[in-house]
Amino acid sequence: MEAGYNPRSVEEVFKDFKGRRAGLIKALTTDAEEFFQQCDPEKENLCLYGFPSEQWEVNLPAEEVPPELPEPALGINFARDGMQEKDWLSLVAVHSDAWLVAVAFYFGARFGFQKADRKRLFNMINELPTIFEVVTGAAKKQQKEKASSVSYHIHSNKSQSTSKSGKPLKRQSDEEEEEHNEEEHGEAVCGACGDNNGTDEFWICCDICENWFHGKCVKITPARAEHIKQYKCPSCTNKRPRP
Repeated sequence: MEAGYNPRSVEEVFKDFKGRRAGLIKALTTDAEEFFQQCDPEKENLCLYGFPSEQWEVNLPAEEVPPELPEPALGINFARDGMQEKDWLSLVAVHSDAWLVAVAFYFGARFGFQKADRKRLFNMINELPTIFEVVTGAAKKQQKEKASSVSYHIHSNKSQSTSKSGKPLKRQSDEEEEEHNEEEHGEAVCGACGDNNGTDEFWICCDICENWFHGKCVKITPARAEHIKQYKCPSCTNKRPRP
């Protein structure tokens, strides 16, 4: 863990949370194959750490007691070969979510966050999908349902939009429809970093799992994308058939 790193404000703690979260999501999605190999069941108790720098690491737990920060789940490697890989990744994701919240509110307690600050921190965290939701695809499913609900609402309003004289109002312009599509896309969650920001950036969708990714997160440029007939994200590319 980073010695001497102590975020003191709500914004700093949330930034710390997002960085660690991004690193953990990377380990469990785009870097899943490498993460799987590092979690050798023959080794001692291993933990998955996420850092504010958006990096991750599989390592032994801290030796000092009590540790500088709350520790993540211990011995994640022992269950690796005893269950389906996707189920094992989901289990690690759940424990990673719990660890992230523990670290965030550890900082809150240490630096005396009042009730209003704790509530604001929780609300900021709660706006993001959990790691479990990203890893299992639940975040994407929720987004689809939300988008469908918004689309239905808009089309329903169109069918009912008539003037007082009973004549239909002017049809929604192409520009308005384009803005609506951008709004729907703006709710998409990047399968690599887990964020839904960057609507003005280049995104690409995996043709296998149908998850969306920032181009920069999967190292795909718009020019390169034009020559890809079927795009497979790193997770789907590295997915190994189960025996």
